Formats: sequence, C-alpha cells, structure tokens
Amino acid sequence: KGWGVLELRIILRIGNSVVFQDFMMQQTMLRVKDPVKSLDFYTRIMGMTLLQKFDFPSMYFSLYFLGYEDKKEIPADVKERTAWTFSRRATIELTHNWGSESDASQSYHNGNSDPRGFGHIGIAVPDVYAACKLFEEQAVTFVKKPDDGKMKGLAFVQDPDGYWIEILSPNNMVSITS
Repeated sequence: KGWGVLELRIILRIGNSVVFQDFMMQQTMLRVKDPVKSLDFYTRIMGMTLLQKFDFPSMYFSLYFLGYEDKKEIPADVKERTAWTFSRRATIELTHNWGSESDASQSYHNGNSDPRGFGHIGIAVPDVYAACKLFEEQAVTFVKKPDDGKMKGLAFVQDPDGYWIEILSPNNMVSITS
C-alpha cells in the first residue's frame, strides 16, 4: 500500500520540525573479516582517512572510523578526537571481531543475494571513468563497469568482504535519473 496524501503531509510536517534540525547521517557500519585488508582498501584505494580506532578487549572487537577528512584537521587529544570523529558526516565504521581473519569459514553477507537486505554505500567522485581506471590498475573487483548495463556512467566495485560500493559522479546523476 502506498502513502496517502494525509500520511505524506504528516511525515513532511514532522520531517521539517525544528526537533530534527541538528540530526545528521553520521555512520554506516560494515563488519570486516580482516582489518588489514579492509583498511588498505578504504585508505589506499578509496582514498579515505582513518579518523580513529577503538579497541574493546573485554568484548574482543575493534572499531575503525574512516571518512573523507583532511588529516591535518584530526585533533591530537583523544577526547577531542572522539567528539570530532562522531561529529563527522557520512563516515564508515568498520567493525572487526577478533579472530575472524583466521577463521576460514567466516564470511559476511553483503545483502545483494537472497535474503536481500543491505545493498551498497556510494562514493561520489569527479570522474567515474578516471576512478575506475585507477581501480582496474589496483585489481579491484567490479560488479558493474561504467559502460555496462542500462545505467551508463556509474560503476559498482567490491571491497575485500564483498560489500558493494557505487562509484558515481554527482553531475552525471542528472542524466542517469532523468
């Protein structure tokens, strides 16, 4: 069943409320099997910066927060860095459960096969074709290259755990979505 006019008016009215003016999308969490491989992929290949790492020894896991931030802006003080990290928009939280890297049977579901769920994250780049050339040189796995399929000018690559990453150019999206 679709939304009725009344429901949409209520949702839009609530969505524009002052209550929500300081809300933001802060993070997306991805579970990773091997943090060394994942950190290399997201920093060296995708160009992200490691903002902060948190270890939880009593629970046997670590969190790695990454984003597109200038390294010079990261505070040196741990408390300031923590508050700063959690104030950044659209970060990725990589969660590593200790020991998963040496467990041959361990893998994570990327959500793109049955049962479907999570789909992908998206990274905006100035030039999809130039970015994909770099990814090809680094032997990144492609799900879709820019000229494959019906939607030309965008691509999908996979990270070391098989999560899909859409590679898009904001300026090209107008023609793709029209």
